[in-house]
Amino acid sequence: MSEARNRLGRVTQSIYITSAEGHSGKSTVALGVLDALSRVTPRVGVFRPIARSTAERDYVLEMLLDHDGVDLDYDDCVGVTYDDVRDDADAALGRIVERYKAVEAQCDAVVVIGSDYTDVGSPAELAYNARIAANLGAPVLLVLGGRAQQGQGETLGLSVARTPHEVGQIASLAVAELLHERAEVFAVIVNRADPDELDGVVASVRQVIDTTPVTPIDERRPVPVWALPEDRFLIAPSMRGVLRSVEGELIKGDPELLTREVLGVVVAGMSMVNVLPRLKESAVIVIPADRSEVLLATLLANASGTFPSLAGIVLNGGFELPDPIVRLIDGLGSPLPIIATDLGTYDTAVRIMNTRGRLAADSQRRYDTALAMFERHVDTALLTRELGVARPSVVTPLMFEYGLVDRARTDKRRIVLPEGTDDRVLRAAATVLSRGIADLTILGEPIEVRGRAIELGIDIRDAEVLSPFDAVHVDKFATEYARLRAHKGVTYAQAADTVTDVSYFGTLMVHLGLADGMVSGAAHTTAHTIRPAFEIIKTAPGVSVVSSVFLMALADRVLVYGDCAVIPDPTSEQLADIAVSSAATAEQFGIEPRVAMLSYSTGESGTGADVEKVRTATALVRERAPELLVEGPIQYDAAADAAVAKAKMPGSEVAGRATVFVFPDLNTGNNTYKAVQRSAGAVAIGPVLQGLNKPINDLSRGALVDDIVNTIAITAIQAQGSSK
Repeated sequence: MSEARNRLGRVTQSIYITSAEGHSGKSTVALGVLDALSRVTPRVGVFRPIARSTAERDYVLEMLLDHDGVDLDYDDCVGVTYDDVRDDADAALGRIVERYKAVEAQCDAVVVIGSDYTDVGSPAELAYNARIAANLGAPVLLVLGGRAQQGQGETLGLSVARTPHEVGQIASLAVAELLHERAEVFAVIVNRADPDELDGVVASVRQVIDTTPVTPIDERRPVPVWALPEDRFLIAPSMRGVLRSVEGELIKGDPELLTREVLGVVVAGMSMVNVLPRLKESAVIVIPADRSEVLLATLLANASGTFPSLAGIVLNGGFELPDPIVRLIDGLGSPLPIIATDLGTYDTAVRIMNTRGRLAADSQRRYDTALAMFERHVDTALLTRELGVARPSVVTPLMFEYGLVDRARTDKRRIVLPEGTDDRVLRAAATVLSRGIADLTILGEPIEVRGRAIELGIDIRDAEVLSPFDAVHVDKFATEYARLRAHKGVTYAQAADTVTDVSYFGTLMVHLGLADGMVSGAAHTTAHTIRPAFEIIKTAPGVSVVSSVFLMALADRVLVYGDCAVIPDPTSEQLADIAVSSAATAEQFGIEPRVAMLSYSTGESGTGADVEKVRTATALVRERAPELLVEGPIQYDAAADAAVAKAKMPGSEVAGRATVFVFPDLNTGNNTYKAVQRSAGAVAIGPVLQGLNKPINDLSRGALVDDIVNTIAITAIQAQGSSK
């Protein structure tokens, strides 16, 4: 197995991903391997020995460099060009090794992506990739294509699945070529295989591997073989890709919908009445720009709900739309993208048919689908273990986030998302469903929510979409809410009006066991999100207040900060509650709780009301949770820095090693978490609400899709704990 030591003395592991032909989906495999390595080691690098183009940046390399956890410059990660190889292959190889070594020195593991067969007539390309791998000392992960290349239109589903026997033949030739150049075969993945023949494909390749000495005699080990099924969404071009291919301009429609995949092409060269029956789901419709009646009919058909939902329209020919037609289109308000190109009908159609999907650049759905499929069909734990990548003692933000996802998956829970009209929530829901993080209920009118998801090109088919005005649920929830609030004089009629509010509706779902937790706040205030929880869910036994923490993921560890979002000026009793709840939250997320009760003085050195409040709270924590390691009052530097702790509080089990930081008031906590987030580059995950009987979590109204995904995972983990 290949290994080298980087400049810090750690062993760097490498893997060389190459294929026997073009269009095998090697980028999907590279993304999956990179993602798997990022889960278990802090610094993962990417290297491209031969750039696919000198005219434009390599989008595959850019995609991998954009992956969280990779921190390298594009120019440093490219070896040579195809021209360099043609001019002097040996000199190019030397340059590749030199540039690779510079990347290797900065990383714990490196994913090397072989060439893409973009050169014309290069039958020796696999052999050259094998030479590179052998000289880099990197074992080869061989990617084989499960479909025969059919040329024009292959991206839109016109390729033919190879039989297991045919895949086995290709494997035999490719493995022989690799071994001839003294490359070590680490594993084989057949990508885009016939979904009905996965076992047969694996068996056929397995037979080749078992009858060929693919590893050195002194390292003889089983070589893993996996197969990934064909998924048309992974190769389908997006509307943005079509826009590039036809050198067009978006003249109407929602730019957000350019991410949608194109699954077919319809050339509308006939009259309106003959075009309409030929419309296809997720197709792009090519319409001559002077056929305005066909354009209008297509827009109306797409909006009607009685025809297939389209990906977009391309107007060809370079004719400008007449002003009355433009006004009509504006009046319709259709979000469907309309692209204008000067190309003729034939050239437009050919370019669309030859547009290839870009895995991450154009579609989050494609990115999520690729990772989910890789995780489902490849044993990533075996892959990283066989590669020799061990889990380090440090925990990076990315590794912590992966840990959240893995924990959530182990015992899936149902989370309700009240804000089904927010695109960020829908995109996050698609990611959560595709990665198997949680089951979801999304609140909103089903036709509107699912229709918007289709427009965005995202898949939420596995989510339950429920109207907050559903009569059966409103009656049930109103009855329960009126019962809970009877002491406040709430009648059934008042309750029936209240529970149609999405925050109340979602909270009642959690209260009645129809969901295990709720995540909201992307489009609502914190008060709107958590007020129903105070009224309905209420606090857990032994807890007097609801508070919050932020999980602060630093470069090498995760700390817990509380309370930074809910209680402005807690009393000593409330501060003690916050400390006990924060310690429990830390433990729930795999962080050993060592609690620092923060103040402006350490130990007995200071006096004053604020210090006494913290001192009293610390005593209450020791009384309520004697097993808990807690220190206070203590200053932040004494709690976090071992050298300062040695001087200010020697012998303390918490000082210098604190993991849970309890701030004396909201002003201090909120400002501190933001200061650490900005100045130290920490990832702040939260706020995570604690102290409730069942988990309800609030989002920032500026939340990104990744923030929502993380919060859903956190809520699912809290739900796992609350059910025990």
